Amino acid sequence: MDNTKTIATNKKAYHEYFVLESFEAGISLSGTEVKSIRAGGINLKDAWISIDDGEMIVKQMHISPYDHGNIFNRQPDRNRKLLMHKREIMRLFGTVKQQGLALVPLSVYFKGSLVKVQVGLCKGKKLYDKRETAAKRDANRAIDRALKEQNK
Repeated sequence: MDNTKTIATNKKAYHEYFVLESFEAGISLSGTEVKSIRAGGINLKDAWISIDDGEMIVKQMHISPYDHGNIFNRQPDRNRKLLMHKREIMRLFGTVKQQGLALVPLSVYFKGSLVKVQVGLCKGKKLYDKRETAAKRDANRAIDRALKEQNK
């Protein structure tokens, strides 16, 4: 049995980007940050990932300070290191540089007692792509409603 519990998802990423591929990465956190994440104090809305000196760093990911914390609380918007194999990081770095793609955190979840981040290799959507996605979603919703009414 896979012991995972999703804590936060980045809905804005699915609106703004096409997700081409996704990867799992660990994240380097302090103890009070983990406690805050368990309480649901995390926001991925504006988060993005860069590769600096061969290390993946997630930026603008907001983890609220732990309520019962003390001097060990860290800055909410500090840069955090993602943990992946060096070969995977270099492959992603090459892909991002050559094809002009973006690395975006898609979700944060617990896998057992470890905090993991789902990293997406994404391509930006144009305005007409966003409209097309919204139209498909609305059409599917209308079809589902019609089928539900017909089955009553």
